[in-house]
Amino acid sequence: MTKTVPDVPRWANLAAHAALLTTLPSGLWRIAMGLGIPVGFTAQGLTEFGIPGWGTAYVFGLSLLAETLAFLTLGLVRPWGEVWPSWIPVLRGRRVPPLVAIALAAAGAIALTVLSVQALFGWNEAGSSMSPGSWEDSPVYGVVMAACYAPLLLWGPLLAAVTVHYARRRLSGERPQHTLQPLGGRA
Repeated sequence: MTKTVPDVPRWANLAAHAALLTTLPSGLWRIAMGLGIPVGFTAQGLTEFGIPGWGTAYVFGLSLLAETLAFLTLGLVRPWGEVWPSWIPVLRGRRVPPLVAIALAAAGAIALTVLSVQALFGWNEAGSSMSPGSWEDSPVYGVVMAACYAPLLLWGPLLAAVTVHYARRRLSGERPQHTLQPLGGRA
C-alpha cells in the first residue's frame, strides 16, 4: 500500500482521495450511456451523440481522462508527487519541481471550478436532449444524472485545498525526507 508523505495531515489525504472519487459517478453514468444502457436518452438522442459509434469511444475516453486527471491529485500527498518514480525514464529519482506541480494543479482547480459553476447554471439545458417526457414522466433519470454529476462540483475546491497545502509544505524550504527505491529493490 502506498503511504502518504509523513507531514501530510489526514484532512489533506482525505481531500485528495475525495477528489479522485468525485469523477467516478459521472464516469460510470457516461459509460452506461456509451453501452446503450437506458439513462434517459431516446434511441434518436443516443444516435445524435454518435452512440453506438464514435460517441461511445468519446464518452469512454472522457471518463478515462477525467479519472486519470483526478488520480494525479494523489501526487500532491504521495511521495511520487515530490520525487519522480523509478519507472519514469530520465526523471526517475529526481525532485519534482514544486512550482510546476503547483501551477498545473492550481490551473486545474480554477478551470474545474469555473466549468462546474458554468455547468451548474446550465443544468436545465442538460435535460433538453433527454427522452421527451423522461424528466416529467419519470424524474428518476434526471435524479440519477444529477446525483452522478453533483460530486464534480467538489472536484475543483478539493483540488484547490490540496494544492494550497502542497504549496505550503513544498515551498517551506524543506527537502523531501524520503527517496523512492527502484522497482525490485535495485539501487
